[in-house]
Amino acid sequence: MATFTGDTRFSSAAFERAAWFSSAAFERAAWFEAATFQRAAWFEAATFEGDAGFGAATFEGADRLGPLVCVGRVNLSGAVFGAPVTLSIAARRLECRRTRWSSTAEVRLRYATVDFSHAVFEYPLTIAAEPESFVLTDGRQLAEAPLTGAPDAAVRMASLRGVDAAHLVLADVDLSGCLFNGTVHLDQVRLEGTCSFDSVPPGTHWRGGRPVRFTERCALAEEHHWRARQPGAVRGWNVAVRGAGQAGPAQLAPVYRALRKVFEDGKNEPGAADFYYGEMEMRRHDRSGTSRAERGLLHGYWMLSGYGLRASRALGWLAVAMLVTIVLLMGFGLPNDDSKQEATGTVPPGGGQVTFEIGKDDPHNPTGNRFTGERFEKALTVTLNSVVFRSADQDLTTAGTYIEMTSRLAEPVLLGLAVLAIRNRVKR
Repeated sequence: MATFTGDTRFSSAAFERAAWFSSAAFERAAWFEAATFQRAAWFEAATFEGDAGFGAATFEGADRLGPLVCVGRVNLSGAVFGAPVTLSIAARRLECRRTRWSSTAEVRLRYATVDFSHAVFEYPLTIAAEPESFVLTDGRQLAEAPLTGAPDAAVRMASLRGVDAAHLVLADVDLSGCLFNGTVHLDQVRLEGTCSFDSVPPGTHWRGGRPVRFTERCALAEEHHWRARQPGAVRGWNVAVRGAGQAGPAQLAPVYRALRKVFEDGKNEPGAADFYYGEMEMRRHDRSGTSRAERGLLHGYWMLSGYGLRASRALGWLAVAMLVTIVLLMGFGLPNDDSKQEATGTVPPGGGQVTFEIGKDDPHNPTGNRFTGERFEKALTVTLNSVVFRSADQDLTTAGTYIEMTSRLAEPVLLGLAVLAIRNRVKR
């Protein structure tokens, strides 16, 4: 096993035959910038105590790189892979900015935060989190002792900006901090296993002296950054790191729409619901691309039912509407007494046929104590029938007629929104 005690540099080196660094120990940084590996590049069980730099390197015939351990950063930015290759890396960070993959590739990682900004690949490329330690060719597990201080072995994606994701597969990757704005063909990316996203700040917050509550849903890192920049932002939204850019609602609405399609194509309608909610939120807040009238409609849709996704909100408004209807009917809609029919008859001289005319008194507006149990029962019957768009055949005053008409229009809509929200959460 070779040991390199100082900074090791193989910059611009040309390895015309197989390059053997198996089980090598680099006690400090190792640099292979602009190196050319014409054949195999053996770094199995190699350990880098510092950074491992392969920037602008060319791997013409290498079919695998690793498994290797790097305490610092593995830099593959600008590198070129000319043949099908498998990368197995356990490192704190992997940078693949503008890396070019000219054939199929599989990147299996542990512990790493990955930056794939502007990477280029024309063939399927998979980025996956390895659940267990890598297994070497001799059956042993790769020693990960240098990374014991890391919080966990999860793989986190930092950026996919500028990537054409039509051939990209992500498996078991944490996407809570990933920057998606500028990704091409994002609606064609494949998400497998458990790919997690960030969420909105839980609980109730105070903003400007009034309570603000965000319902639980997935949220993009860029929405966190945008909301954190707003005046009076509540606590819990993550501030953008340096270089993250400043995407707003106009840029984020298409991103949410593309990710919603990814989940819908995977027959995961409940998972797509959160991204539909995010898309509608961005449209509601977009003052440049959404007209004021449309924003008003979206605001009402949000208040009444959470864009058709919050059944509890629609049912709450339905209960309020029914209560208001009952109170108004008891106070103004039900007549003082039930109308009574009267019959009058006319007997022609000399006897014969009798003709009766049936009349009915007009309902009289209520007076006295209007809030009695009997009137409550009548008002409840009228209201319940209004919810299902039926008439209760109850005599009403003029005001009560208009109250019932309004109830028969509004309450079935709220009931329909609640049913729609439940359906959107359970359908597959």
